[in-house]
Amino acid sequence: MIIPVEELLKNGSSQFRLVLIAAQRANELAKGAHPLIVTKSKKVPIIALEEIIKGKVRGEPDKETKAKKS
Repeated sequence: MIIPVEELLKNGSSQFRLVLIAAQRANELAKGAHPLIVTKSKKVPIIALEEIIKGKVRGEPDKETKAKKS
């Protein structure tokens, strides 16, 4: 599946923030979290991006992720 970047950026987030949120959600999925959507994909990064497009995942990366940036 091709994930259009324009769809991901519709909510006004920056590309950097989008990457952090998608990475955090992909890590959660890789550790066993259940997907919030029904999808044919088995790849956690794709599932995370699909969840963001469908509005199921929002917000900011957690404090641990922010601390790693510094």
